Amino acid sequence: MFRHLLIPTDGSRLAAKGIKAGVKLAGSLGARVTGVYVAAPYMPAIYGEAGLTLTGLSQKEYEKLIARQAKKALAAVEIEAGVAGVPCRLESLTEVQPWRGILRVARSRKCDAIVMASHGRGGLGGLILGSETARVLAHSKVPVLVTR
Repeated sequence: MFRHLLIPTDGSRLAAKGIKAGVKLAGSLGARVTGVYVAAPYMPAIYGEAGLTLTGLSQKEYEKLIARQAKKALAAVEIEAGVAGVPCRLESLTEVQPWRGILRVARSRKCDAIVMASHGRGGLGGLILGSETARVLAHSKVPVLVTR
């Protein structure tokens, strides 16, 4: 059935549920997993005609911060997979739209399914806040398992 599952994470408690479900499914299928963390690229705020940068972080500081966050978030995938005896790879990248990064990794790593968590916001909240999960579902060419 599925041989390679992609498990996106942002390091949240909710994402941890998706990690557990994805690793458990991979273990039962004898599949491997790839954990992915997608961060926004560095975009300094610009002010006025002089083009003064107002952010408190330099690009280098931002990249270090993102690398630490990615390492922490992906450690949860690595630990869960290790405990379950599931082969695991980890990847982090930057992308303005996280759902595009998730799908890019799914394609490049030849994953045949994506397992991710969702807040399950609906109605007006879903319209205003948007949903990376909904976008992945709408654009993915491979099956997506959504956990809550």
